[in-house]
Amino acid sequence: MTYPRIILNKGKEFSLLRRHPWVFSGAIAKKDNNLQDGDLVEVFSNKQEFLGIGYYAGGSIAVRLISFEPTTIDEEFWFKKISKAHEYRKQLAILNDQTNVCRLFFGEGDGVPGLILDYYDGHVVMQAHSWGVYLQKDNIANAVKRVLGADLKSLYDKSAETLSKHFSGKTENSFLLGSGGEITVKENGNLFKVDYVNGQKTGFFIDQRENRAWLGDYCKDKTVLNTFSYTGGFSVYAAKAGAKLVHSVDVSAPAIELCKQNIELNHCANHEGYAVDTFDFLKDKKDVYDVIVLDPPAFAKSRDSKHNAVIGYKRLNVMAMKLIKKGGIIFTFSCSGVVDKFLFYNTITAAALEAGRDIKVLHYLNQPPDHPVTPFFAEGEYLKGMVLWVE
Repeated sequence: MTYPRIILNKGKEFSLLRRHPWVFSGAIAKKDNNLQDGDLVEVFSNKQEFLGIGYYAGGSIAVRLISFEPTTIDEEFWFKKISKAHEYRKQLAILNDQTNVCRLFFGEGDGVPGLILDYYDGHVVMQAHSWGVYLQKDNIANAVKRVLGADLKSLYDKSAETLSKHFSGKTENSFLLGSGGEITVKENGNLFKVDYVNGQKTGFFIDQRENRAWLGDYCKDKTVLNTFSYTGGFSVYAAKAGAKLVHSVDVSAPAIELCKQNIELNHCANHEGYAVDTFDFLKDKKDVYDVIVLDPPAFAKSRDSKHNAVIGYKRLNVMAMKLIKKGGIIFTFSCSGVVDKFLFYNTITAAALEAGRDIKVLHYLNQPPDHPVTPFFAEGEYLKGMVLWVE
């Protein structure tokens, strides 16, 4: 099958030859005047060499490639893509008798920009981050059914909140198979209630699985503060590791309520939850905590807001460094894709200087292998973190 053509300016093909999947609008020499957002297109070099197939959008990123080979984008195409991603996770044994939740498909890391599939013990949540992917939802749904077979209990499309406002009135969240909402899942042997219909993102922050396990190594007999705690992922790991006391802080009262339920679900009693703003909570907590977790939401979702994000990360870390006990441990994170790991490192360094505390970096943290990063798309490394010892 052939699709409308886009011809690039001379020399603009090299990033695609290195298998980077984005085509910026300024790289385009010629295109069909009738192209609509979401249309599938073929991309060619200025010398008419085929480069790939992707979907068109009217923004600065004009095309996101989903194939570097000539092919037809149909159900079979999606079946092969999702099967490959599924097999990769099976080989790594991410799903096992201790863990039944993982990211099944991760955008560019698995070869399709804009597609997220999260797996919760047989329940799959789909989020399309672009209209081109959303238009393929029926093919994607059929492919997921074929890949998972009898293991698939429900499939929920939660794209309404990830698509741009331009398309917000054209879709609504809905079940494509089965029904559900709140379920209980297992991660590294710990139990968590997940509301994938009403919760943030797809219901749970799957990308912190390995970092939560790291935290447990530092929490025995310690007082622990988990900020921006959401439903208490880090809190459960700290409490089960033998922390003397765990405090969870999140501005969302429903999140704190679910956090408390997760603590009870795992038979932990050494916990208190606070539905307040983290910055307000920190103001009078000097020398209270041995371990502090700083896992804020993305302070920057675009390059235009990067400067303000850096200021936010610095302010948060300065506060934590000033109040933590001597010899304390800080787990600090950024999930802002536009704040790379070098900028984050420099921000933490600046925070330590302002706080007047000496620090040592014990570990560098990142996202787990079910959120794969390829060398062809370094931007996929969005989650970065550090474990700090504060003198």
